[in-house]
Amino acid sequence: MADAKARATAAPPTIRDVAELAGVATSTVSRALSNPGRVNRVTRERVEQAAASLNYVPSSQARGLSSGRTNAIALLVPDVTNPFYFDIIRGTQNQLKAAGYTQLLVDTEESAEMEADTLRKMQRTADGFILAASRLTDAQILEAASTQAIVTINRSSANAPTVMIDTPGAVVQALEHLTSLGHSKICYVGGPASSWSNAKRWKTFEDESRERGLITSHVGPFTPKTTSGAAAADAAARTGATACIVFNDLLAIGMLQRLRERGIRVPEDMSIVGCDDIFGADFCNPPLTTIASPIEQAGRVAVSMLLAQLDPLHAGSTRRLAVMPTHLTVRGSTGPAPS
Repeated sequence: MADAKARATAAPPTIRDVAELAGVATSTVSRALSNPGRVNRVTRERVEQAAASLNYVPSSQARGLSSGRTNAIALLVPDVTNPFYFDIIRGTQNQLKAAGYTQLLVDTEESAEMEADTLRKMQRTADGFILAASRLTDAQILEAASTQAIVTINRSSANAPTVMIDTPGAVVQALEHLTSLGHSKICYVGGPASSWSNAKRWKTFEDESRERGLITSHVGPFTPKTTSGAAAADAAARTGATACIVFNDLLAIGMLQRLRERGIRVPEDMSIVGCDDIFGADFCNPPLTTIASPIEQAGRVAVSMLLAQLDPLHAGSTRRLAVMPTHLTVRGSTGPAPS
């Protein structure tokens, strides 16, 4: 290791130096930094650590110095205070750092107008954009993708590569769980009207509930924050439902607080299922049953898809769609339907 560091001080480190330090082939280093999904986690982390210790600058960054690139990628999220986005931010930042890029983080405040304005203003600031849960229309994404490298997360579009977290599939798991507990009156508590994933979850909920002969209701839209939980809980209680599937954990946690104030017991009187498995979901009273997924990995995959657009050498590995699996984590907020 000392010899490798000495070479790094004498001349810019090469991919061969990184490979030697990490104890892997140069082709493995290339895959780990440009397409991490093809390398196992232990090897990838060893390569990233070796690259960081040598201050290795990938060839994509070196080419950028002579091509006018900024070697910066912008990540746009609807609400930077929402813990769901913490892991996306961490995943994209770690992957970009390993590839020699800087991450620029922008909070678009759940506003499609701000998101579109940011894309226009940052065209010369960023080499590409990752849009997490974009609130833009298909037409707006088409326009942006025609002039910029873009990848979306949880926002399917025919015009840009997409990383999908399969929460609609997990809605089916949630319904199976609730019906196995005897629930037949189930309410969907919706998120923002502009949310693509919210519309997909509701459609899945509606279709699957019809097939099972369930009595369903829909309340919302609600802002996906704990402060909206009181209104959501009151609306859900009026439907007569014995269980709710909620757009996200923040809203579900706010509902738990309000239901407790009203003397509605969870899960004895009403069961609650959230979505995202954010930090703190297992600390609630009762702990929240929720939909979990590999969110940090979604951020890493999004970076790989974006870098494949920016680097012609990796054009052959470009994917248009990557789907992240989900699963239901059962905790104390769900229980048998009341008699």
